[in-house]
Amino acid sequence: MNKLLSEKVKQIKPSGIRKFFDIAASMEGVISLGVGEPDFPTPAHIRDAGINSILEKGTTYTANVGLIELRRAISKYLESRFGVEYDPADQVLVTVGASEAVDLALRAVVNPGDEVLVPEPTYVSYAPSAILAGGVAVAVPTYEKDDFRLTADVIRELITPKTKAIVFCYPNNPTGAVMEKDDLRAIADVLREHDILVIADEIYAELVYGIEHTSMATLPGMYEKTLLINGFSKAFSMTGWRLGYACGPTDLIEAMKKIHQYVIMCAPTMSQWAAIEALENGMPAVREMVGEYDKRRQIIVQGFRDMGLSCFEPKGAFYCFPRISDLGMSSDEFCNRLLEAEKVAVVPGSAFGDSGEGYIRVSYAYSIDSIKQALVKIERFIQTL
Repeated sequence: MNKLLSEKVKQIKPSGIRKFFDIAASMEGVISLGVGEPDFPTPAHIRDAGINSILEKGTTYTANVGLIELRRAISKYLESRFGVEYDPADQVLVTVGASEAVDLALRAVVNPGDEVLVPEPTYVSYAPSAILAGGVAVAVPTYEKDDFRLTADVIRELITPKTKAIVFCYPNNPTGAVMEKDDLRAIADVLREHDILVIADEIYAELVYGIEHTSMATLPGMYEKTLLINGFSKAFSMTGWRLGYACGPTDLIEAMKKIHQYVIMCAPTMSQWAAIEALENGMPAVREMVGEYDKRRQIIVQGFRDMGLSCFEPKGAFYCFPRISDLGMSSDEFCNRLLEAEKVAVVPGSAFGDSGEGYIRVSYAYSIDSIKQALVKIERFIQTL
């Protein structure tokens, strides 16, 4: 059977996040800070909306692009929260999570050999999705000394005549870094000059601490060159509902819809009705969860610093990215040995690209008790080295 498999698929490595999640799941007594999944239940009123939709509205397909009621709610939400307007009729596509939206976008624009810029460290699916679309993923490194912010100079150096798009994820997974308006302006100038599409994954836009999120689509000349992607998994604690959306130029949304209608048909109906309730009435719950994440953020960052590790202060998402390179081992070895010795699961930075080597990703989307217990175990492990 192996000889029948696609060479592209065989060359892609399995997700480093899933690897450690699966190992941890097979062991008893593990404290897992590995997966970026909120520990809060989906707010009750949102769950009720999904349940009631099954009872009252049925479980039939929706339009390929999603319920018009949901697309209107998405449009209203983006305008009121981030100041960017999209026509719900032809500029909004509802997808099965934000990950499907990224995949659709890359397949819709990439020709064989086209290059896609992927800032690193970054979420594990972007480079594989670019490769599966027939493109070439080009890593754009970011550095702790720059607060893991993307810089215009580094982008400019890596642009070639084959560069088609950049997958842009801020607030960032795994570092927790953010890009403020001044940072984005300089990058926008470079991208406009070279006519490069921005695929902006803004799934963590609501999860910021002490700053306001700025969407690339709001900058002069970037609305027409930006696909804004978001979803419900992180902010509304709706991971298993599998719902996201993409908003952008009509021609691009139409191209993505073609692929979507052949491989997916439509996003889950009951999830769409629940999402309407989330957008219309869910923001108080979001603000409450963000407040709790902020408390955890401060505890975990200080915990790593107290044990002597350099730990960049994340300003978004719910991850921290402490540096372990001074301990004399790779991030993969550190995580394997920590799991074996102390039964604490975290993710090696190398899972997020070569630029992540020397770091570990630790999620604080877990209870304060779990975080404190894990910190004690990690410090004990470090003291034995």
